[in-house]
Amino acid sequence: MKTNSSKYILLLMLGVLLWACSTKKDALVNRQFQSLNTKFNVLYNGNIAFDKGLANLRDQYHDNFWEVLPIERMQPEQRALLDDKAKDPDFQLAEDKATKAIQKRSMYIGGREKNPQMDEAYLLLGKARYHDNRFIPALEAFNYILYKYPNSDKINEAKVWREKTNLRLMYDELAIQNIKKMLKEPSLAKQNRADALATIAQAYLNIGHQDSAVAPLEQAKKLTERTEEKARFSFILGQLYGRLDQRDLALQSFQEVIDMNRRAPRPYMIQSHANQLLYGDIKTVDTVAFLDKYKDLLKDRENRPYLDLLNRQVGLFYLKQERVPKAITYFKTALKHSNGADYLKASNYKSLAEIYFNSAKYEWAGQYYDSTLVLLPPKTKEFFQITKKRDNLHDVVLYERTAKTSDSILRLVSMSDAEQERYIGDLIDKMKSEDAKKAALASKAPQTSGQSPFASISNPMPLDSGGGENDFLKKKLPAGVGAKAGGASNFYFYSQNAVAFGKLEFKKRWGNRELKENWRWATASALPGRDSETLLAQEGNGAANGEQPEENLRYSVDFYKGQIPTDPKELVAIKKDRDFAYFQLGSIYSDKFAEYQLAADKLEALLTFNPEDRLVLPAKYNLYKIYLSIDPAKAERWKQNILSQHADSRYAELLLNKNISSEVEGSPEQVYGKLYKAFNQGSYVEALDGVDQAIMQFVDSDHLPKFDLLKANIIGRLEGVDVYKTALNYVALTYAGKAEAKEAERIINRDLPKLNALKWSDAPSKSWKIVYRIPAEIQESASLMAKKLERYALDRHDAKVKFSQDYYTAKEVFFVIHGFQTAEAAQAAIAYLKNAAEYKINQEALVISSENYTVIQVKKNWDSFLQTKNQ
Repeated sequence: MKTNSSKYILLLMLGVLLWACSTKKDALVNRQFQSLNTKFNVLYNGNIAFDKGLANLRDQYHDNFWEVLPIERMQPEQRALLDDKAKDPDFQLAEDKATKAIQKRSMYIGGREKNPQMDEAYLLLGKARYHDNRFIPALEAFNYILYKYPNSDKINEAKVWREKTNLRLMYDELAIQNIKKMLKEPSLAKQNRADALATIAQAYLNIGHQDSAVAPLEQAKKLTERTEEKARFSFILGQLYGRLDQRDLALQSFQEVIDMNRRAPRPYMIQSHANQLLYGDIKTVDTVAFLDKYKDLLKDRENRPYLDLLNRQVGLFYLKQERVPKAITYFKTALKHSNGADYLKASNYKSLAEIYFNSAKYEWAGQYYDSTLVLLPPKTKEFFQITKKRDNLHDVVLYERTAKTSDSILRLVSMSDAEQERYIGDLIDKMKSEDAKKAALASKAPQTSGQSPFASISNPMPLDSGGGENDFLKKKLPAGVGAKAGGASNFYFYSQNAVAFGKLEFKKRWGNRELKENWRWATASALPGRDSETLLAQEGNGAANGEQPEENLRYSVDFYKGQIPTDPKELVAIKKDRDFAYFQLGSIYSDKFAEYQLAADKLEALLTFNPEDRLVLPAKYNLYKIYLSIDPAKAERWKQNILSQHADSRYAELLLNKNISSEVEGSPEQVYGKLYKAFNQGSYVEALDGVDQAIMQFVDSDHLPKFDLLKANIIGRLEGVDVYKTALNYVALTYAGKAEAKEAERIINRDLPKLNALKWSDAPSKSWKIVYRIPAEIQESASLMAKKLERYALDRHDAKVKFSQDYYTAKEVFFVIHGFQTAEAAQAAIAYLKNAAEYKINQEALVISSENYTVIQVKKNWDSFLQTKNQ
């Protein structure tokens, strides 16, 4: 009987359950059942998946503390806005759960939703899509809540999420307008109001109105109940106040984050300490208190992930106090503890580069700038600025090395034998002392497994980093005395010491081996009997015969003295290189770095060296221009020096501003374009006149180097290669460091040697010309002759046969018929032109190969060619 009762009860309960599961009946049981099942089953699991996805997203997100932080910690939009496919599996699961709740638990009866959890489902659906960077579908979900559930308790939260989505879709003005209406509602919950205020602050930041973002963000900070948000809002306010130059409020906001201590995320607190130094007044900072604070921060184990930033701040503190060695130490320590933040690492490299640059250690500065550029994102303003500075530094490094090395050699040469021996002896004593210290350290510190036996080898001879005689001797040391490249790298092959030692040890153990496979086999030895004992014995014999082993050479005064050059020709060449390097450095420092005093020092030092004549006048003129910026009285003295000692020079004309013409019309760019076109068309005399006028008119223009280089090219065509070299030399020296000067140097060094090497040739040619030389006195009457020759070329109906009028000099012109394949054909054409009734050209003509015609135009040696031909 009991069994039957139990069955009936179970059947009854099952029937009630099935009846309650129905979403079509509007009964209390149905509503409560569907609501509880939706909330504690489907949505519960959906919210867990959403929270997991949100946590993963925030773990992957990295704030860029060097820019104003966004209000919301979220990855940037890297996906298509219209893509309706989820990308994150956790957000996909949350969306699936929300969709399942909507599809299977919705009780839409009589035009109304009876399941009170449906607004929660749509809200979860929208948030999952939003955080998956699918903003159009997310906006649809939020709008559905506003349209279908106007009485929902989630309506204001849905409004905030809709405006956050509008911000992601870049509808910032629409979001501001909607939130302003929303904030007028008196019944708005405290947290919803805080979220709305934070959203409108982000909208103002998006459109660049940082001052307008401050007030709503201050209110949001006071209203929010989330501790992490309070810390973030305070930090952002500090950044905004700092950029608005309200330093006291910025410091106050950062202090609020610091005072939160463990309630604020660690990165905000550490960055707040850093920003207090950035916006604080270094003159009012208590040095002892500052260092004590950072000492404690550096010791705190919880701050280990931020040692790079903390060490950088101490470095900046010392740098502002002009304690440069301390600053360098902390910047390098920050790099050692770098934790993967590229911009922070780049900033440390940049700071070191600036320090070394300001200390005139340009080679090191260039290396640190290179490291900075590797870490900075390309196509940014900072990247381009550093790239430009690094490019300018290239020439400085080159010429500084040349100047220092040449100075070292010349200074050593100027010493007497006794002075040289004393100086080199002092260096050797230092080297021995360093060797002894390193040997002691090596004996106390045994090699650890996996460490290279050469890792501790470094330069045993402390060389003067500023140049001097050591700079030259360093390059002349035997292999065992070399320093590590750059003075810092542990790379084996950067150490000449290590390489030389390794070669010696290899030979002692293995003998001479060919470069082939299985070289370790005993049969692979080129000389099997040359084991280590044999080698040592031979080395001993060499020493007995007067040959010093390498170790002895390292301490030999005679060895180093033998490296000092004595050949007068070599010394003259070294002096020329040194003088030119000083001239280039003076020009580069003034033009590219505005280091006027340093530039003046280089040029004035150059004039004391008794340099070659071609450098003297340009150096004086550059000194005049430099002192115009820093010392007008000295500028006037250099001006008078040029006018009195070099009155007939081009520089004197520039100083007196002679022959200024107002006939040239247009901007420098337009004038240059017209003159360059005339040059390409062969109108050299007209182009030269225009260039001379432009140079006088645009004397202060940035285009002046272009005009002078164009003038040099025109002069080269009219007056030949020798005058061309003089004109190019003027450009190279007057505008040293500029692109036009480099082009002039390139032509001098690469093209002019080829042009000077051109010679007349009697070799057979496949191209011949007829040349009529037209002096200045008959050019006016020769126009009819030119027309006849042009008509003849056209009458030949041969595309290769052409007529041209080529300038030989500014006063003489060649009438040239090109395109004959043999000299005989050209001679027949001359006879025809002389005898044919329609031409009757009796002017003397010359048949010449195209190769020899090029030589004549380059070297302007027509008369010499005629004499050679007649002989």
